[in-house]
Amino acid sequence: MNIPENLKYTKDHEWVLLSDDNTTATIGITDFAQQELGDIVYLEIETEGEEINEGDMFGTVEAVKTVSDLFMPLTGLVNEVNAALVDAPELVNDDPYGEGWMIKITLSDQDTTELLSAEDYKELIGA
Repeated sequence: MNIPENLKYTKDHEWVLLSDDNTTATIGITDFAQQELGDIVYLEIETEGEEINEGDMFGTVEAVKTVSDLFMPLTGLVNEVNAALVDAPELVNDDPYGEGWMIKITLSDQDTTELLSAEDYKELIGA
């Protein structure tokens, strides 16, 4: 199981890559989450340009077996949605921490204390 040390995590299995100055973040789902979901066939993220509060839904991911909601790990303005996922949602399965990123945001609140470290996330999923 791949759990990069340089990322932060949520209990809902999203990962967060914070910019050096903590003003922006890239967000996706973890390797664990994509494995649990199975083959991802569709993503619906229609929140570009919207301010989304921490804990609110920013989209959904559809796999062969199920549909799952995507939750905002931090409050922020959604600046960009990964357009490559429209034609190739399987990128989330193939490269969840790279080409499979989902959104980029500008943080409204720079408090990231609720996010988990890689070590804490490993403990959460029993890895």
